[in-house]
Amino acid sequence: MTITMTMLRRHWQQPGPRLFAAGKRLLFLLCLLPLALLLWQALSGNAVNPVEDLTRGSGLWTLRGLLITLAVSPLRALGAPGWLLRLRRMLGLYAFFYGCVHLLTYLWLDQFFDWRAIGHDIIKRPFITVGMLAFVLLLPLAITSTDRWMRRLKRQWGRLHRLSYLIAPLGVLHYLWLVKRDLQAPLLYGAITAVLLLWRLWRHLRPTPAAQVK
Repeated sequence: MTITMTMLRRHWQQPGPRLFAAGKRLLFLLCLLPLALLLWQALSGNAVNPVEDLTRGSGLWTLRGLLITLAVSPLRALGAPGWLLRLRRMLGLYAFFYGCVHLLTYLWLDQFFDWRAIGHDIIKRPFITVGMLAFVLLLPLAITSTDRWMRRLKRQWGRLHRLSYLIAPLGVLHYLWLVKRDLQAPLLYGAITAVLLLWRLWRHLRPTPAAQVK
């Protein structure tokens, strides 16, 4: 039993290439599961307003994906295995993917690509303005997520990707202004965002070389 537990801990901390690849494929499928559930609910006829459910659900998973990605560094500092950092890029890209789904459902299923109405929404409705700004800021992070861009940008890459520290609060604000009355959920996401960002500020201000985080 002791040997088995030791082996399990060792595989957990340092999985082999095949085990890590299998785990990565599993995570890939798990990240698609929320979209599958949202589509099933929208197409099953059980939803009162399927378009609103799909739009709001994809927006929530965008925000959750951002926060999960931001949580990787704190978890690693608390003793999580090093391979978690190797999955951070996938998690961030899935946040962008759900952001694209969220935007597409708004442009297509809600506004039917009526660009005049969309432009009016962006100007006149603050939660739409903030949401669009958050998505625009996500674009360069998704585009530069490859190894090639990391090599090209070098130190500037890390600075660019600190935009996520702004995007997450914008996502919370977008959600907060959307719901207006039932504030419990957006305030919870806001508290989580604040903890993740304050942890980074604390790490940055610590008088140690290891304080710098990406």
